[in-house]
Amino acid sequence: MALSNDDAFVFSGSFKLKTAAEDFSVVPPFEIRSGAEQRVPFLFNSPHSGRHYPDRFLAMARLDRNAIRRSEDCYVDELFGGAVALGAPMLAANFPRAYLDVNREPWELDPRMFAEPVPSFCNIRSARVAGGLGTVPKLVGEGLDIYSGRLPLAEAIARIEAVYKPYHETLKRLLTRTHARFGFAVLIDCHSMPASIRVGDSGLRPDFIIGDRFGMSASAALTETAIGLLIGMGYTVAHNKPYAGGFITEHYGRPVRHLHALQIEVNRGLYMNERTFQKSAGFDALADDLAHFAADLMAMPHQDFIDLPLAAE
Repeated sequence: MALSNDDAFVFSGSFKLKTAAEDFSVVPPFEIRSGAEQRVPFLFNSPHSGRHYPDRFLAMARLDRNAIRRSEDCYVDELFGGAVALGAPMLAANFPRAYLDVNREPWELDPRMFAEPVPSFCNIRSARVAGGLGTVPKLVGEGLDIYSGRLPLAEAIARIEAVYKPYHETLKRLLTRTHARFGFAVLIDCHSMPASIRVGDSGLRPDFIIGDRFGMSASAALTETAIGLLIGMGYTVAHNKPYAGGFITEHYGRPVRHLHALQIEVNRGLYMNERTFQKSAGFDALADDLAHFAADLMAMPHQDFIDLPLAAE
């Protein structure tokens, strides 16, 4: 099926709008934040903190500007921004997670969302699709439908071609360049979670959750150091539950190839008001702690990322 990003999108027959390719013609869909030179083998990624909601997208949605932000990892790019001054690049999304989720497979689509059948190669049976959180999400927050009706399949394809694929091409290029220069690369995938999250029967409210795909995406030394540093700062930390890492962590984390990926979830209650989306008094202190945390991670011995036990293979 040949589909063009130049085809205009018509929603509910009421008005003609621009295409997905033009949604970020003024504000870029994502950006690389970096100093003059990359000084460390670390790369930070913030795929869910985008805050630019295109008018075309908002016109399609049934939610208001506040409700549609409930899946946004608010200000996570700023919280981890201190890593850039330490010599680590950051890839940061400007597109919102409600528009497109790059922490999914490229074709993780819910066929119930679209007016036409989805291609046979789409993953329509994943747990994420079942939960309404596929590549083009159906829901935000606590089960709120984004759209009042079905979308043309061309809309999903256009977003994937115009934003998803370039994002991952950029992320892969940054990791490849880092690996070539330093002999290994460490991806820190930065996220936030609702303050209501509890872990296990104890009802623990973690400040952070460290995810390494149950030891598959990063060296044990990296995971243990990250957890130990945060506990040493006085935070409560959970490991892999309920978040072990999404597609990005799973796809890019290859420790035996000296490519390490670690997902970090920050409790939003530490730094913002989830109802008003305003930063709280704790924001600056948390950002300062995360800058120290990043510096200490970057100071880890290189052999912790290269000399891995045979069991890791």
